[in-house]
Amino acid sequence: MTQANEATEPPVQAAGCVLWRRSPVDGELEVCLVHRPKYDDWSHPKGKLKRGEDHLAGALREVEEETGHRAAPGTRLPTVLYMANGRAKEVRYWAAEATTGAFTPNDEVDRILWLAPPAARNRLTQPRDRTLVDALLQALRLA
Repeated sequence: MTQANEATEPPVQAAGCVLWRRSPVDGELEVCLVHRPKYDDWSHPKGKLKRGEDHLAGALREVEEETGHRAAPGTRLPTVLYMANGRAKEVRYWAAEATTGAFTPNDEVDRILWLAPPAARNRLTQPRDRTLVDALLQALRLA
């Protein structure tokens, strides 16, 4: 059997949200970013799906686990495909408005920030995550 015929592993399935709210101070749009100490990076809340888990359900679960906030899902945003630890990873994203909850630091996420979209774009570690801020603005008709 040649390499071309060998089956390749399917991408790791993950899901997340571009979590947003209206600022309690001035009502302006804010995007939530999470800091993961393991990678020392800033990203959108996301994670691998559990066996048999629906993508949207997984995205909302990850948001709550990582940020402490429940969220109301909105528009589907672009799917991001990239390599992680030598394997393809496919992350489906949704826009989601934070509803209730409060952040408590944990092993996976030690800090969150609520930032205006331009500041969020600049703080994100991976360029691929920046396009999701633009997609959120388009989805909310604010671009």
